[in-house]
Amino acid sequence: MAKEEENQTAVEEFILLGFGDLPELQLLLFLFFLVIYIVTMAGNLLLIALVMTDRHLHTPMYFFLGNLSFLETCYTSTILPRMLASLLTWDKTISVLACMMQFFFFCFLAITECYLLAAMAYDRYLAICKPLHYGTRMNDWLCLQLAAGCWVSGFLPCTVMMSFMSQLVFCGSNEMDHFFCDFTPMLKLSCSDTSLITLVLYMFSFLDAVSPFLLTITSYVCIINTILRIPSTTGRKKAFSTCSSHLISVALFYGIIMIVYMLPKSNTLKALNKVFSIIYTVLTPLANPLIYSLRNREVQEALRKAITKCTAFIMNSD
Repeated sequence: MAKEEENQTAVEEFILLGFGDLPELQLLLFLFFLVIYIVTMAGNLLLIALVMTDRHLHTPMYFFLGNLSFLETCYTSTILPRMLASLLTWDKTISVLACMMQFFFFCFLAITECYLLAAMAYDRYLAICKPLHYGTRMNDWLCLQLAAGCWVSGFLPCTVMMSFMSQLVFCGSNEMDHFFCDFTPMLKLSCSDTSLITLVLYMFSFLDAVSPFLLTITSYVCIINTILRIPSTTGRKKAFSTCSSHLISVALFYGIIMIVYMLPKSNTLKALNKVFSIIYTVLTPLANPLIYSLRNREVQEALRKAITKCTAFIMNSD
């Protein structure tokens, strides 16, 4: 049964409390997140540029990595600019429509990343477990299909979710104890019956988060099993090095998400929940380009060549 809505004024904007309990640290937090945003954008855009310009990186693995870097630039831009503006101006208000749109893009990109990580795991599975068939199976057309499928699979369920959320009525308190518009904090402020939309969320969570996670885990079980059967230590290290960066990204992404959404929602754990939310919405997009550049010789070599070319061009122009 829906909550009583008479005698209550419909809410037209929310107040994102964010880090309001730390007013003395607002400027410090602004500078901290500004540096993170700049480094994240620079790191991911640099990876995209390297993948596009270096012919040695024109392989399926780096094609998916380029997609992941593009996704991370969009992902961090969905949350950080609004947070930075709030920290700088102290204006914590956001319209209901803007909040809905922020949640839509957050949801769309998060689900897309789940599928993209699964596609990257499948690519590594074919490369390590089926090396003789890798070149014929993982061709350009399949790469494009997988990448397009990841983005479409993220877009469709979020569009359905938004069609349900657009029918919600918000009234009473408009204070959201979070730094961005997430699903659960928004539902808490709704006066409507949220049982149906909660059921739909659980269904999509299983289809679009659990299923890609299980596919990723299955791929890595097969990969690890194949690596352990390689007779030489050098061969095992070489095989593992080709997927170690992606495995770290998967562990970081899913590990933090599980902590955030499975952590009990008690008042004592609210601050801790915000900290973990910062890790997977802000720090994970920063970590991915660092992980792939620091642990990947081909990316390091492409970066070295790019720096050499840029240095030579600047010197010749002078």
